[in-house]
Amino acid sequence: MQITFPRRHVVALCLAMVGLGAQAQDIHERVIKFGHLNNAGHPTSLGVRKFGEIVAAKSGGKIKVQEFAASQLGNELQQQSALQGGVQEMLVASTTSLNGIVKEFGLLDFPFLFANAQQADALVDGPLGKILSSKLPEKGVVVLGFFDLGFRNVTNSKRPITKGSDLDGLKLRVIPNPVFLETFKTFKANPVPMAFAELYAALESKAVDGQENPFAVIESSKLYEVQKYVSGTNHVYATNPIQISKRFWDRLSPVEQKLLQDAAVEAQNWQRTVSREVSGKALNELKAKGMVYNDIAPAELDKMRAEVRPIYDKFSASYDAEVVKLFKAELERVSKLLTP
Repeated sequence: MQITFPRRHVVALCLAMVGLGAQAQDIHERVIKFGHLNNAGHPTSLGVRKFGEIVAAKSGGKIKVQEFAASQLGNELQQQSALQGGVQEMLVASTTSLNGIVKEFGLLDFPFLFANAQQADALVDGPLGKILSSKLPEKGVVVLGFFDLGFRNVTNSKRPITKGSDLDGLKLRVIPNPVFLETFKTFKANPVPMAFAELYAALESKAVDGQENPFAVIESSKLYEVQKYVSGTNHVYATNPIQISKRFWDRLSPVEQKLLQDAAVEAQNWQRTVSREVSGKALNELKAKGMVYNDIAPAELDKMRAEVRPIYDKFSASYDAEVVKLFKAELERVSKLLTP
């Protein structure tokens, strides 16, 4: 028995096949060098690998993502420059290098903004994250999303940090970021800007007394080998922009651009979940490795928050007034979000 199909169904099928063929032709063989600062196996690394898997699946294997972990392509500022110049295709790193080209990214580094991860997500995924990202293409960078790094916490070899005054006199490595420098100067610490790749050796040689990073970074970088105390300061919640070179982006077809954008969002959502799961496990591992952990009493955190409040006004005065206004409104909105 011969089966016949209505003509309209046949036409629709043919058009669909033509569309798929045209879309396939718009995806070309490409290799993306994707750099970051963290060690292989860290949640950032896992997110990059997940992105690569998604891109390979969506492109039929035509677009390959090569991960370069642990500052293999240079320090953060060097990789940022390579990205802007089109030498490196992708980078995920802190907002430090970005606030060097769009200073309003410094708003995301203000201390003690968030009570939980959901608030941080809502801020960067909302209107503020979008307007900050919109300023970057003219500087040679496109942001596709934000990976999670987590709350930053202080470690040192001298003493537990139970209040702001315990930071007095400590020589602490910080990321090369004006907001971070000013934050720790407020507590009379001696902040030392330093590339992350140099940190372990600096701690080992006692060139610095301590540093500040999320638990997963501390654990994956084996800083427990050269640090005794880890304190839950939770002073900054770090979200790392997923960046792609504008020069590379402009060479992509619209189909390829959408593919990478969709893959970045999918990888971002997966990575955030993994990062937060790993954070708790990392703290337990730090304790098991012999580090002494302490929380900071809420009353003391409130005092620390009050001490750094002038930093908001100092830096905001040099930022775009409309962006600062939006930042304040968005901060008010997300502050109502509680941990599920």
